[in-house]
Amino acid sequence: MSSARGSGVRGHGAGSWKPGCSICCKSSLHQLQDLCRLAKLSCPALGVSKKNLYDFEVEYLCDYKKIRDQEYYLVKWRGYPDSENTWEPRQNLKCVRLLKQFHKDLERELLRRHHRSRPPRHLDPNLSNYLVQKAKQRRALQRWEQELNAKRNHIGRITVENEVDLDGPPRAFVYINEYRVGEGITLNQVAVGCECQDCLWAPSGGCCPGASLHKFAYNDQGQVRLRAGQPIYECNSRCRCGYDCPNRVVQKGIRYNLCIFRTDDGRGWGVRTLEKIRKNSFVMEYVGEIITSEEAERRGQIYDRQGATYLFDLDYVEDVYTVDAAYYGNISHFVNHSCDPNLQVYNVFIDNLDERLPRIAFFATRTIWAGEELTFDYNMQVDPVDIESTHMDSNFGLAGLPGSPKKRVRIECKCGTQSCRKYLF
Repeated sequence: MSSARGSGVRGHGAGSWKPGCSICCKSSLHQLQDLCRLAKLSCPALGVSKKNLYDFEVEYLCDYKKIRDQEYYLVKWRGYPDSENTWEPRQNLKCVRLLKQFHKDLERELLRRHHRSRPPRHLDPNLSNYLVQKAKQRRALQRWEQELNAKRNHIGRITVENEVDLDGPPRAFVYINEYRVGEGITLNQVAVGCECQDCLWAPSGGCCPGASLHKFAYNDQGQVRLRAGQPIYECNSRCRCGYDCPNRVVQKGIRYNLCIFRTDDGRGWGVRTLEKIRKNSFVMEYVGEIITSEEAERRGQIYDRQGATYLFDLDYVEDVYTVDAAYYGNISHFVNHSCDPNLQVYNVFIDNLDERLPRIAFFATRTIWAGEELTFDYNMQVDPVDIESTHMDSNFGLAGLPGSPKKRVRIECKCGTQSCRKYLF
């Protein structure tokens, strides 16, 4: 992405780092490299030498023009203000990826404006301004993607895409990997674990599920074999079995590469899988802050006035606690509703056996192909014979909801499936 910028680079003096010197610094590697180049300082530790001292990186491309047969681009240089932007001929630029992305954005916007797809010789100011905003948005989403992946503790990688509008990352969202316990709530750890040598084929005393008078949940491929409504009891931190135990699935976290993307039909952000997911496989947990139902009622009224809420009632045995994923959550925060979903909710117990506080896990109801959006039913109805159910109390970003989450008017559904009920609640 670097490019030889040419003459006119301002700087002063020369110098080097003292050997053995170290300092705690909050600046990124790129920022430190920029400072070195601005001051004409060589620094082996930062990879800045006399050979590449005058190589400057293109942050993004702002404009385009064609004079005779020569193409020129207005370049925003990383580490420099907009006032230092320069027009550069294409042969001076080595940023192939940025050039391709610039023309892709340009072509898409020209088509959206019902213009020809080939770029004109000069761009009008509105079009060039859009391209700058798109480039800034893309950089913001890339930083957010890096932040999400730095915080995740699961194998599955997260990517972020928005090819629909100029919306950037959510302003108030903190990625977490497990429940955040609210004030006055305690998660009690289990006191005992199983003694099994092989939990699936040679369980001792029925293993953890047997001790809880419930069935072993998985087959040898890690696919759930219980019907929806039946609880899952996994082995815990006190069990003798190891990490590869077939009764440890949900606790291993997300194993698929997933993408947070902007939907093109007004449903905000969504999530799609980047790889095939087999039927009955674990996909993700619904994670957030555990609060009391009373606190959920109070917050729900606030969220409704704001036009969004992410409240999931934990009513496996009684409606005492709620998971709020509005501010703290994982990728499930962005999963949309569907009346014909490909995910099913299960109640899971691992290190905490308090039946009022199950972990909420999503399993695939069918084979989900790479590129498919992941969805679940916000108003899911589980077999009433089991009584063991969990339902979603959320509108996931729909606006104009009066009253509390327990007393809502009917909300129009936008899932677009053939079996759509037309209303969420």
